[in-house]
Amino acid sequence: MEWIRDERPRRITLISTGGTIASRWQGSGYAAEAAGSDVLDASALPEGVTVDVVDLFNVNSSRMTSLRQLALLNAVHDALADPGVDGVVITHGTDTLEESAFFLDLHHSDPRPVVLTGAQRPIGTGDSDGPGNVYDAVQVAASVRDLGVLVVFDGVVHPARGTVKTQTLASDAFSDPSAPSLGKVGFGKVDTRRSPERPAPLPLPAAALATADDDAAPGLPRVDVITHHSDADPLLFRAALAAGARGIVLVATGAGNATPDFVDAVREAVEEGVLVTVTTRVPAGPVAEIYTGGGAVDLVAAGALLTGTLRAAQTRIAVLSALLSDVSPNHRTELLRGLLIGPAFQEPALSAGSRFSGGAPTPATASASSALR
Repeated sequence: MEWIRDERPRRITLISTGGTIASRWQGSGYAAEAAGSDVLDASALPEGVTVDVVDLFNVNSSRMTSLRQLALLNAVHDALADPGVDGVVITHGTDTLEESAFFLDLHHSDPRPVVLTGAQRPIGTGDSDGPGNVYDAVQVAASVRDLGVLVVFDGVVHPARGTVKTQTLASDAFSDPSAPSLGKVGFGKVDTRRSPERPAPLPLPAAALATADDDAAPGLPRVDVITHHSDADPLLFRAALAAGARGIVLVATGAGNATPDFVDAVREAVEEGVLVTVTTRVPAGPVAEIYTGGGAVDLVAAGALLTGTLRAAQTRIAVLSALLSDVSPNHRTELLRGLLIGPAFQEPALSAGSRFSGGAPTPATASASSALR
């Protein structure tokens, strides 16, 4: 779909949070320092668009916290409470941009867009990519509707869900290794080839009323990420439980595999009411119930939820969002399951009749497999 703005003036709110796009040299390295107005002044603006700046906080995004993300969520809702605002742009550090974008998307019910962008090279350098990214983000925010929260970077439009940082330094920093982008922006127009699949949005959690002044977030549920590897045992998994974790993301190997010892630890955690999810350290593809012997088959039987194609950082955000939601503990697992569900498809290797299944193909699975080839 091609989005071309009409002649009506557009008004965008830009929320500045720091990151490389706002970083200046500090004598030994770069750190976030520039105000949102400085970031905006470095960029041209699309014709007919005015931008109001909100300086929310100014940090390297490696210092992002759940409390700051809640403050950002509240700031977005405040901005969209003004019917005269056509969209929101957020300038954000790239290190944790994927987490903040997904958190906002899970709670976004407004048809107006929220667009996150940033930079790989600091403000004021001759080759900074920040100004171009801001221009594109404003263009998208002033043009599209009903696409949820977006990431716009290096001329590409991405959905919040599934989009992760895949390049440490290159300008094309973001992609979804398991799915195509939504489209592109350039030459005064936005082209989108599809609409993102999103679960029903969550209500604004009460915790979003917290301020961003404190680095710690007392009272917020702890969600930890534990990685499986050769020689791994559940020591750190159980340490997370002992530290009070109410959710754990297990980053498994392959299609979602660990060991029998991890299965026991997962079962113990679930019995204590802890939300446990299983993702993978492999860059692309879904986790799936294929293997026993500590694999995903056994982890699911122990009570863990598989995350589809969501990777660790965004899975953690889904778990946190379920824990912050105003539902009873008995219903949180089903709520989380809904947040984790992505686009529905079946891997050909998992179809009935394949060498993994031991059964004859049904017409439905045969059709699905054929469509993917």
